[in-house]
Amino acid sequence: MALPNLLRLIYRNVRVNTDPASLIILLGLPGMYLVFFGFGFSSLTSQGGSATSYLAFLAPGILAFQTVMAGTVAGSILWADRRFGMLAQLLVGPFTRLEYLLGIIVTSLLFGLGGAAVMLGVAVALLGTTTLGVAGIAVMLGTIALGSVLFGALMLLLAALVKSNNAYNSVQILLIFFVNFASTVFYPLSPRLPEALRVLFVVNPLTYVADVVRHGYGGSLSAVNPLEVVGLLVEAVVLLLLATRAYLRSDVSLE
Repeated sequence: MALPNLLRLIYRNVRVNTDPASLIILLGLPGMYLVFFGFGFSSLTSQGGSATSYLAFLAPGILAFQTVMAGTVAGSILWADRRFGMLAQLLVGPFTRLEYLLGIIVTSLLFGLGGAAVMLGVAVALLGTTTLGVAGIAVMLGTIALGSVLFGALMLLLAALVKSNNAYNSVQILLIFFVNFASTVFYPLSPRLPEALRVLFVVNPLTYVADVVRHGYGGSLSAVNPLEVVGLLVEAVVLLLLATRAYLRSDVSLE
C-alpha cells in the first residue's frame, strides 16, 4: 500500500469536511451543549454548591462526545461517495478499496482528536483552570482515539448497509441522540435511574469513553477501570471487522 495514496485520501477527506457548514455541526453542536447545558444546569445546582461543578463534570463528557461526531464523518464520507459515484471514480485510479477504508478511519481519528482539542480549549476558557497532567492527557487522547475508531466503524457499517438516503439520515440522527443521551456524558449513572435506562447506559460504549476521559481530565487515573478500556478495544475491533466486511461486499455506487 503506497503511503502517498493514503495521505492524498486523508487530505481529500479532511478538506471536504472542513467547510463552514460541516464545522458548524462538528464543533458547533458540542460547543452549544457545553455552553448552554453547562451554565443552564449549573444554575439549577448553584444553590447547593459551586456553580461551576456541573460544568466541570460536563466538559470531559463533551470531549468524549466528539468521538461520535467524528464517527459521523466516516459514515458520511462513504455514504456520499457511494451515492454520487465518487467511490467508483476513486477506485478506477491508483487507490485500492483498503486504502480508501483506511483513509476514512484515519480521518475519523483526526476529527475526533481535533474536535476534542477544540472543546478542551473552550472548557479551559470557561472554567479558567485545569488539573490536567501528562498522564491524564495521554489517557484522554488514547481513549478519544479508540472511541473515534469505534464510532467511525459503527457509522461505516451503517453507510455500507443502508441504500436509502432518508433511511441513512434518520438512523444516523437517531444513533447520535441515543448514544449521547443514554450515556454518562450529561449525567452520572445513578442507581435511582429506572432499570431500563440503566441497562441502556451500561451497554452504551460512549458511557465508558466518557468515564475514562473524565478520570483523565480530573487526574483520577487510579479510578480508571481496565475492563472498560478492554471492552472498548474489543468492541472497536469487532465493529471494524464487521464494517470492513460490509464495505468490501457493498456496491461501489448506488446509482
